[in-house]
Amino acid sequence: MFQKFTEKSDPSMGKARVAALRARMAEEGLDAFLVPHADEHQNEYLPERAERLAWLTGFTGSAGAAIILQDEAHVFTDGRYTLQVRAQTDPAVFTPQDLMAKPPHQWLAENLKPGMRIGFDPWLHTVQGAKQLATACSGADAGLVPVERNLVDAIRNDLPAQPLEPVAIHPFEFAGETPRDKIGRIADAVRDEKADAAILTDPASICWLFNIRGNDVSHTPLALAFAILPVEGDPVLFIDKRKLPIRTEAYLTQLATLRPPSEFDDGLRELGAKGGAVLIDPALTARKIADELQDAGARLVEASDPVRLPRACKNAAEQAGARNAQRRDGAAMAAFLAWIDNQQPEELDEIAVVSALEEFRRETGERLAMPLAEISFDTICGAGPNGAIVHYRVTEKTNRKLATGELLLVDSGAQYHDGTTDITRVIPLGEPSAEYCRHFTLVLKGMIAITLARFPAGTRGVDIDVLARNALWQAGLDYAHGTGHGVGSFLGVHEGPQNISRRGTQALLPGMIVSNEPGYYKPASHGIRIENLVLVQPAEIPQGGEIAVHSFETLTLCPIDRRLIDISLLSEAELDWLNAYHARVLEEVSPLIEDPVVRSWLETMTSPISR
Repeated sequence: MFQKFTEKSDPSMGKARVAALRARMAEEGLDAFLVPHADEHQNEYLPERAERLAWLTGFTGSAGAAIILQDEAHVFTDGRYTLQVRAQTDPAVFTPQDLMAKPPHQWLAENLKPGMRIGFDPWLHTVQGAKQLATACSGADAGLVPVERNLVDAIRNDLPAQPLEPVAIHPFEFAGETPRDKIGRIADAVRDEKADAAILTDPASICWLFNIRGNDVSHTPLALAFAILPVEGDPVLFIDKRKLPIRTEAYLTQLATLRPPSEFDDGLRELGAKGGAVLIDPALTARKIADELQDAGARLVEASDPVRLPRACKNAAEQAGARNAQRRDGAAMAAFLAWIDNQQPEELDEIAVVSALEEFRRETGERLAMPLAEISFDTICGAGPNGAIVHYRVTEKTNRKLATGELLLVDSGAQYHDGTTDITRVIPLGEPSAEYCRHFTLVLKGMIAITLARFPAGTRGVDIDVLARNALWQAGLDYAHGTGHGVGSFLGVHEGPQNISRRGTQALLPGMIVSNEPGYYKPASHGIRIENLVLVQPAEIPQGGEIAVHSFETLTLCPIDRRLIDISLLSEAELDWLNAYHARVLEEVSPLIEDPVVRSWLETMTSPISR
């Protein structure tokens, strides 16, 4: 099993660990210390060594931060984790805060007293984030103090080792472009920014650029590394050679100068001493890196990571891989959903469901000659009220029996060498109530609205987010998460810069893959989310139109449960789309299915719906 079900959170440890941290703060002369959910690369999912926030507080979500003072402690999370943070932290120690309404720098600005010293690890805060903190402290006449060693690490006696998982070459048939061509293209982009070199800190960008994949982070094929990319000459890749098999090392040696991560500081100082202009992404680059460069004499050019947009806009090979991966994953999902329908709910629990889904993906991948490389994130399998916890992760402690009359929400994904998948489906366990069907159909209307959207060049995710929410808003309902996130190509299941949300300021460009996943969650009752992945198509002028507009190609191929649809709430256009989608699912997925029971189930679940 790729997924583990052990309980990672222990709220009972929070009190003692915070006390130990406060003692260390006192030794350092600090009045507060910041603990972000971050590592030196600003990964969303972290290696075990970097899970400082979870170790200190008990909160295991993928976004958050803590501010520890001598007499109070606060944990900041977004709307996805409102319920989770309260369940995983000790309320006698930690006060939950809204990460979006009042982020840590704003909280500090409103609560600091003159003369206070606020400690932070400059490796874990970006240039942009550190500026916000410095402004907050300055406005309160307080000091922002970088620490030499992270204080959480200093009080741990169980600090995990750095990951040293093998690095593999990502084949050209899936990458679609040689690393030399990529390096030349990105070097030109750096030159266009009037810089002499760029610092790459995002492992996803480095893996994409060099056509390599690793396993240093659970469920995401990343090899942790840093790189310096000059506009002239070979790049320098700072990576632990213990992770490089002979073939991989020989391959990388032809593309870059290899140096150990322990020499990254030296590399920065050497680069800075040349006195040139160095491009850094202020939203991704650690403050420590910027300080090293400037102290050595470099002039900083702040711009977006030059790899991010090329990586996000999938080429023909990556798009073909995504389609193949989704078709294969659809066959696995059909087998899984048919299996669920043939079980007695009371005989299953959430762990059994998650385990079965992973096994169906494994069996299907092996049968179709593209083995499951990993899952793309811990499966969210919420039965009944657990479905209302947006990023719920089942553990041996929280595992819940399924029950007739409830809904089962399953949000899952897979990593195949040709693509990354992410899909959410909701399953009625028995006859669904009218309330379930109404909520489900309102969410479905939003998902279809995004699917059918046409939009001109320059349209951003924020511009179309309202389409997914409109039907819910009309009913006085909403959801507290974004509508869609970018997805990588055998890389991160969450990929920037594209997204569909209230904060989605990146224009949607041809080749970008984004999720389309509106939802609705009723606490203590049920959760609903319907998720397909879509691919942005090149702009074309519609027949009779005047301007070129983009559209979405739906990649995900899996039935949407017809038993939960209130047809009276669907327009003719929405019903037509649903029937056409189901016809396509049957046409593309059924040839990959051998089991006659699964094939019969698929035919039933994709048959046309009429009023």
